[in-house]
Amino acid sequence: MGFDHFALAFERRGGDNASILVHNYPEAWARIYIGLDLRSTDPIRRAGERSLTGFEWRNVDHFIPLSRGDRQFLSVARESGVGDGFTVPRHLPGEASGSCSFAVKPRADTPGHMLHVAEIIGAVAIAKARELVGAAPLRGRSILTERQRECVLWSARGKTAGEIADILGISEETVVRHLKMARDRYSVHCRSMLILCALFDGLIGFSDIYDWWRPD
Repeated sequence: MGFDHFALAFERRGGDNASILVHNYPEAWARIYIGLDLRSTDPIRRAGERSLTGFEWRNVDHFIPLSRGDRQFLSVARESGVGDGFTVPRHLPGEASGSCSFAVKPRADTPGHMLHVAEIIGAVAIAKARELVGAAPLRGRSILTERQRECVLWSARGKTAGEIADILGISEETVVRHLKMARDRYSVHCRSMLILCALFDGLIGFSDIYDWWRPD
């Protein structure tokens, strides 16, 4: 297709956190990326969680703000033999995340006429990786009761226990108890992790929070 390198990554969240990583990146960059575990700081990976389709790395700042560390990350990649590229992302909140990237050498041009082909191949490759790893098992039933879910939802919307009590027509002590029981069921100790777990399990949705919060 006119690219010099590729990388297929897929990670399933769950009991065993199974994953796949196949690539032919330059050894210098692979040694840095894997050896220093740069996945959590990778701006391309973060941008992939905000894109529905493949994107060129040169446009990464269209999806996320780039910090000085992000720009240094991309600079080190170029110095290690990886220039511009194109990433096809797939992100399933609570289950898995994957990407298939195609890259060229520094100072080489990305083959723009092949991006549609790369999009298709990347999507198929991620789907096949998911087949190999296996889908995360679906919970047979909700881990929270309906009232606990409602309390978590309003908490995610920024409401205090007192405000949630007024909204739901119950006492503040009952709201506090529901939220504590919800944290206990997830074995977490703070509101932010409880909200994150509920989002990952699909008990509340991002749109349930954002669409309610977003000003007209």
